[in-house]
Amino acid sequence: MTVRLVVVSHSEKIADGAAELAAQMAPDVVILTAGGTGDGRIGTSLEKVMSALDEAVGGDGVLVVTDLGSAVMTAESALELVADPSGVRLADAPLVEGLVAAAVAAQGGADLEAVKRAAESVYGGPSGPDPATTFAAGTVTEGSVTGEGPDFTGDFELVNQAGMHARPAAKIAGGLAALNAEVTVNGADGTAMTSLMTLAAGKGSVLHVEAWGPDAERAVNYVGGLVQAGFGEP
Repeated sequence: MTVRLVVVSHSEKIADGAAELAAQMAPDVVILTAGGTGDGRIGTSLEKVMSALDEAVGGDGVLVVTDLGSAVMTAESALELVADPSGVRLADAPLVEGLVAAAVAAQGGADLEAVKRAAESVYGGPSGPDPATTFAAGTVTEGSVTGEGPDFTGDFELVNQAGMHARPAAKIAGGLAALNAEVTVNGADGTAMTSLMTLAAGKGSVLHVEAWGPDAERAVNYVGGLVQAGFGEP
């Protein structure tokens, strides 16, 4: 089982579209929608949100992602009414980007708190260096034992035709959010999907990965594996 996701939007079409997009990157994750009012108008419905939450019971927890204004308030009201609120979290994240990042993290087996962090991390971190900066590609190196610098680093050349776009950024951010490590990719927060996309790294660019913490080596190898496999793309 994985963490399940509930999408709350003022628009049924937006909720369904966002869920469809996220499902392309996380086919094994249950994503339920509560968009629009019960009679098909623009707005939110407590009954629809409660129904989605009831249906989501049975996974490893439920994360709710919302769009604007009353969708947040409706979701908060629903969380006060669920039988077991301890297994439900509300993400403070943009709907589409947050949902995609959460879905990828859930697909990778992350627990509820890690999935929530993945969704919220898409707000972004520090800007990366010039994308034209080059590094020696294809290596993973253990860092200094003196405490200075990262614990592990790696350099990996992008081989997929489209380079760093939404799907690769979501896969990197979602997977790293589930690990106990602080990771940067070309200076950007590795768990922030939006920051990774702003690197504008095309095919042939090299991603310089730096990681600190207990899962540092695993994090670098995770990114390297994705890059070298072309993220499953041509």
